[in-house]
Amino acid sequence: MSQIIEIDNLESEDLKPYTITSEIQLKRYFEPDKLGIFIAESPKVIRLALDDGYEPLSVLAERKYIDGQAKDIIERCGNVPVYTADSNVLTCITGFKLTQGILCAMRRRKSPSAEEILKRCSRIAVLEDVMNQTNVGAVMRSAAAMNIDAVLLTPACSDPLYRRSVRVSMGTVFRMSWTYFDDNVDYIELLKEYGFSTVAMALHDNTLDIDSPLLKSVEKMAVILGTEGEGLKQSTIESCDYTVKIPMAEGVDSLNVAAASAVAFWELRKNH
Repeated sequence: MSQIIEIDNLESEDLKPYTITSEIQLKRYFEPDKLGIFIAESPKVIRLALDDGYEPLSVLAERKYIDGQAKDIIERCGNVPVYTADSNVLTCITGFKLTQGILCAMRRRKSPSAEEILKRCSRIAVLEDVMNQTNVGAVMRSAAAMNIDAVLLTPACSDPLYRRSVRVSMGTVFRMSWTYFDDNVDYIELLKEYGFSTVAMALHDNTLDIDSPLLKSVEKMAVILGTEGEGLKQSTIESCDYTVKIPMAEGVDSLNVAAASAVAFWELRKNH
């Protein structure tokens, strides 16, 4: 049974997971011996994380939610501390209003290797140096919706378990297979080693339209998307098997990477 703990002390050590503003600090919270933590926000997102087996460490909830929409969550979390207060107190502690009344600190777990994922997938997305948390979360959501098997990220990408990414993904980050490529790995070569045809989404002189018949018969495909503004590195584009663009109306030259990912995943999805 959960321990319901009334709080009013902003300096409590137990509340640090909720008062730390640096996502990097949360990620390293248990170093050097254990993986870090992340914060899941909103009842729907927390339920999805629990469904996927993530371990809750504590809950922070408005008092009115304990016997309301967070009741089932608290029951599922078992014997973990549930810190509670009125909304104005929690706003002081967290620095922002809890729009959906509940946060949950959860333990990270070890990610699979890129090789493990590539062995069992046929459609993947690759994010190259995408640092915007909103875009990472939105791409995760699109990938889950369009039947992409996994998302792989280069080391410079923002972490999919950062709070904003989790929130924007609507919890689909917990249902998607994802991991980072190792540092100093030539990830294009790795993809080709595992039989993937590589598709660079880029505005380039020599491109295929996304509905090109040449793409219809590709069995194992990696759709590679770049960061906002800069796009993919030139070396990446040159190394890929195909460079693909989304045809657009006159006067519009590009889409936001999150919007482009949804179009690309739909057109290039499996069994299309």
